[in-house]
Amino acid sequence: MDKIKIENLQVFAKHGVFPEENVLGQKFLISAILYTDTRKAGKTDDLTASIHYGEVSKFIYNYMQGHTYQLLERVAESLAEELLLHTPHLEKVQIEVKKPWAPVGLPLDTVAVQIERAWHTAYIALGSNMGNEKAYLDDAVRALGQISGCEITKVSSFLVTPPYGMVEQDDFLNGCLELRTLLTPEELLEELHKIEQSAGRERVVHWGPRTLDLDIIFYDDIFYQSEALCIPHVEMHKRKFVLEPLKEIAPYMRHPATGKTVTEMLDELEFFLCES
Repeated sequence: MDKIKIENLQVFAKHGVFPEENVLGQKFLISAILYTDTRKAGKTDDLTASIHYGEVSKFIYNYMQGHTYQLLERVAESLAEELLLHTPHLEKVQIEVKKPWAPVGLPLDTVAVQIERAWHTAYIALGSNMGNEKAYLDDAVRALGQISGCEITKVSSFLVTPPYGMVEQDDFLNGCLELRTLLTPEELLEELHKIEQSAGRERVVHWGPRTLDLDIIFYDDIFYQSEALCIPHVEMHKRKFVLEPLKEIAPYMRHPATGKTVTEMLDELEFFLCES
């Protein structure tokens, strides 16, 4: 991805752990690497097709002066998030916040915090088989779109599917959506759990009936595993109720382990189900 660089923008602002830093202020140096596609701007000479580094510099300057934080980590995190939320064409940003007058009582040139943050693409599976299933799914889509740092980009149609597993229960209404997000996988999972809980979800019977079920299927093309989460979803290739709506919005998305597209996985599963 192409880069636009802003180096050592000088700002006098009031960030620091000590109270006097929040009152008197001091100098900070801000550097930003803006990741974007400059191809169109390079071909057309059209500024609106790129990122206006002058406007970004003013944004950084005003943001630094308009807020007060104790930690450089908080300054960098907040600034990166605001830039990603409010700068068209910006896909990823690297922020470095330098503090040349750090009150540590030792001779040093500067202390700094450098972070990199970006938009990510996640695919979420939705399901419900209790109460007003469509209302639960519609509410979940709406709730996800209202989370700061989340943007719904595609939603599949909702399909009636038989239940998965051995538990006798009603058919499900299932769907999938595509989400641009600034959240990490664990942060996204936490938000999904909050939405499930607001819908009255109770985790009592494994694969049992539920008002709302939300699962992360893909997150970019990463592998991720923790005690609470596995990405890609460990059983997605076995679940027609996931693959069928996912094919509507991401037919050529590839599983990072097998390299197979969603379409190929669905074709293989349907062939297996026909043969069994």
